[in-house]
Amino acid sequence: MDSFEDKLQQLREAFKAGLTKPAEFRAAQLQGLGHFLRDNKQQLQEALAQDLHKSTFESEVSEIAISQAEVDLALRNLRSWMKDEKVSKNLATQLDSAFIRKEPFGLVLIIVPWNYPLYLTLVPLVGAIAAGNCVVLKPSETSKATEKILAEVLPRYLDQSCFTVVLGGPQETGQLLEHKFDYIFFTGNAYVGKIVMAAAAKHLTPITLELGGKNPCYVDDNCDPQTVANRVAWFRYFNAGQTCVAPDYILCSQEMQERLVPALQNAITRFYGDNPQTSPNLGRIINQKHFKRLQGLLGCGRVAIGGQSDEGERYIAPTVLVDVQETEPVMQEEIFGPILPLVTVRSLDEAIEFINRREKPLALYAFSKRSQVVKQVLARTSSGGFCGNDGFMHMTLSSLPFGGVGTSGMGRYHGKFSFDTFSHQRACLLRSPGMEKINDLRYPPYSSRNLRVLLVAMEDRCCSCTLL
Repeated sequence: MDSFEDKLQQLREAFKAGLTKPAEFRAAQLQGLGHFLRDNKQQLQEALAQDLHKSTFESEVSEIAISQAEVDLALRNLRSWMKDEKVSKNLATQLDSAFIRKEPFGLVLIIVPWNYPLYLTLVPLVGAIAAGNCVVLKPSETSKATEKILAEVLPRYLDQSCFTVVLGGPQETGQLLEHKFDYIFFTGNAYVGKIVMAAAAKHLTPITLELGGKNPCYVDDNCDPQTVANRVAWFRYFNAGQTCVAPDYILCSQEMQERLVPALQNAITRFYGDNPQTSPNLGRIINQKHFKRLQGLLGCGRVAIGGQSDEGERYIAPTVLVDVQETEPVMQEEIFGPILPLVTVRSLDEAIEFINRREKPLALYAFSKRSQVVKQVLARTSSGGFCGNDGFMHMTLSSLPFGGVGTSGMGRYHGKFSFDTFSHQRACLLRSPGMEKINDLRYPPYSSRNLRVLLVAMEDRCCSCTLL
């Protein structure tokens, strides 16, 4: 017997009854999310520390505060986002009302990964709620402590007739995907993303895929190596490198590599001390499976910094690899850990050619004191997001969309983009039931004169006339 069917049917009935559509209901649920974050802040921090050894600082910056900011933004702008959007009209429709109505899709499934288990749950959930949907949340079974809070505590803050949390691993997720949803939002790797997309295709369900990839970071010769090292080390080793937008490798000249390696060593020591394993600021690998995978990548190239590991603690030191070949495993898969390969190139053109012969990444970074170099990298490449002279700070702006391109994903969210993702934009034109004489131009018997007049009237132009 299908364990999900009854609950899904209840959610569908709640949506059909219109429970989630009023602005007041949506605002109340968003306020509930805010209360959930504030009331359970310490418990959430402890869970994130248990799952990933996240420091209070990293939990606050990348999970709790940023989620609260999304809630607050949606609450401030909810009614304006929901308003019908008036559009321009042609001469033939001047007396009519033309607008776009933002409608909820219906029953939405959100599948969450383990690396940012709170943030990657709540940010899409904010968009789905603000847009007026019923939601099934599937948190990751890998981040167990956070999953427990999401399953046991979060539902107390939401209307459980419209929102539910389901638990389980790949088998249960597969069973869930056999059901028809009105929208699916998935964050994870490309392998599972293909499975989710295939399941969605059976029902012609629209989908957002937030995936990943190998994010390049180009460093120009004119950069100050210590400034680059500080910024790169921070966003490479943040969350122990388990971040989909972290730089996966650096492209630089041999000369810059020789200057950058000691600068990276200085930054790592400054951030995490002489023995990073004892630092409270460095995370741990999520589980033994990923630890073993990353341990295998330490044999690529030559270890210039770090390389130590401790299976009992799931600890891998902040590591820098040099003399890395493009054909080695560390350059063939997304690393998703605290390992940073340096690949040498002879020129900017060679770096851009290297980037462009690989799949389009989720993020791309370029460091240079010359703005034209950064702009060249931006103009001659393609990626989900781009940041010049820093790391993933572009993700802190809710005014920018976040999403991939090609194999790094499809769709976008954050801020109003989340609301738009979970909304169907319905094209609406309301015409007068009278004034039928005006329509004679379009009815048979046809004539050349009527055709000419009708084509002029239908031209896509901004017209301020109030009379035909």
